[in-house]
Amino acid sequence: MRNDFGKTTKSQAILMMDEIDRDILRLLAGDARMSVAVMARKMKVARSTLQARLERLENSGVIAGYTLKLGEAARAGRIRASVLLNIEPRSQAAILSRLRAVPEVERIHTTSGRVDLLLEVAAPTTTALDAVLDRIGEIDGVKSSESLIHLSTKLDRAL
Repeated sequence: MRNDFGKTTKSQAILMMDEIDRDILRLLAGDARMSVAVMARKMKVARSTLQARLERLENSGVIAGYTLKLGEAARAGRIRASVLLNIEPRSQAAILSRLRAVPEVERIHTTSGRVDLLLEVAAPTTTALDAVLDRIGEIDGVKSSESLIHLSTKLDRAL
């Protein structure tokens, strides 16, 4: 599957993944520092095969990088919340620009359904979180917001 320029697009690369590619991603999700040699041994494939697969996954954008995933101990002492926003029509670009300037906003998702945006925010105290929520609610174009404070994480399979 190639585009007009002979290159595989990112969405095509995801569709072309096989069980070996999925095994690579599972191993890396468990330990992104695992060496190619160890991965090849675990998967019972040649090191050169694994290296070629990794390069293809990287070049196609399936693997965007190798990063640190923080555990609960690192997140301790931070109040985390999901914030559901309803916004005025045609105000999304301006609102996103303002939200990107709020350092406590860690992620912004567009959604389908009853809300327009889902934010993930973190603050050191409930007082600080309250101030962040006030700032978000005051942004022009925000019609309403609802916050859900995270009490604990029971499962995290995110890659």
